[in-house]
Amino acid sequence: MADFTKKAIRNSFVKLLNEKPLKQITVRDIVDDCGVNRNTFYYHFQDIPQLIETIVKEDADRIILESPTITSLEGYLDAIIGFALKNKNAVLHIYRSVNRDLYEQYQWRVCEHTAITFIDEILSGRNISDSDRKLLIDYVKCVSFGVVMGWLENGMQDDIQAYAHRLCELKKGDLDQMIDRLETP
Repeated sequence: MADFTKKAIRNSFVKLLNEKPLKQITVRDIVDDCGVNRNTFYYHFQDIPQLIETIVKEDADRIILESPTITSLEGYLDAIIGFALKNKNAVLHIYRSVNRDLYEQYQWRVCEHTAITFIDEILSGRNISDSDRKLLIDYVKCVSFGVVMGWLENGMQDDIQAYAHRLCELKKGDLDQMIDRLETP
């Protein structure tokens, strides 16, 4: 029952966050929406910032579990922007709030995991040093983080999927060339 209640609180909060800015949401709004009392909310969460942190961590963990292998740059970017596309207003409301650092930490963690998954998949069978592997991971992670943060800074106005796929098209072969230059015989 506890997981069901916790999930109901989470879902109500995300629903409300998609409707209005974070600063306009109270614990009362959340409990009224999901039909529990205030004590139940406080049993599960200390406050709204802790609820945000929990949602961010759980979603990052979910993306990580759902992305055990990524074989293309497009698949990599799609994994990173999935939650944001489904919850545009909620993400923007968190991004524009005092809890922005939580979202940035979440996005960094997701970018890092997916970069590791992607790079390890494409390096399979290649003879690359650990330091060069890390360099490739950092490169992919930083580029993708920058793309996502730029998109958020612009209010998520652009079609991020079309943008990401076009970027992948333009960069096609770059990563392969980098790996070829790094590979040792």
